[in-house]
Amino acid sequence: MSQRYPLAELDQVPEDIRARILAVQEKAGFVPNVFLALARRPAEWRAFFAYHDALMEPESVGRASALSKGDREMIVTTTSAANQCLYCVVAHGALLRIYEKKPLVADQVAVNWRKADISERQRAMLAFAMKVCERSHEVDEADFAALHAHGFDDEDIWDIAAITAFFGLSNRLASFSGMQPNPEFFLMGRVPREKPADKPARPG
Repeated sequence: MSQRYPLAELDQVPEDIRARILAVQEKAGFVPNVFLALARRPAEWRAFFAYHDALMEPESVGRASALSKGDREMIVTTTSAANQCLYCVVAHGALLRIYEKKPLVADQVAVNWRKADISERQRAMLAFAMKVCERSHEVDEADFAALHAHGFDDEDIWDIAAITAFFGLSNRLASFSGMQPNPEFFLMGRVPREKPADKPARPG
């Protein structure tokens, strides 16, 4: 399916949204399509990214969390694969590879998280995320106890569930609209960056 709704033109979006998009472009070197796809409805764009930032960058709203950036992207990649969302698997898989410094991990969790090269703590986290994704009505105290055993507290568990739920929304928006991943995402984090060669010491 191709992009059903045209991406917004950067010079046509409100100034606050344009400033945020330009900042992302400066940092990443390109503009992820989700920013322009949702900018066609500015009020929804602002609401979406406010909730996104509160979940994925909790320090931006003055909150600490035991989940790492890699944990968060792992939840998104795994549950987005279950929801068959091409955009989110590719885009967040790229971030997962970078944060975890593991070039294979995004493919592993997207295909079969149970056999991925991840920690037992992360496996427990994903088991819960997948239950929220597919059978949230079945969550019970035993699920909380299993996560407590791996050091997650109730606020961490809220994070896992809320990220799963938020990206369930994102997955559906991306899929029905035909949102396409930027080509740049496919290669990010797959090949370790070469470190610059050590400079020879100056004589004397």
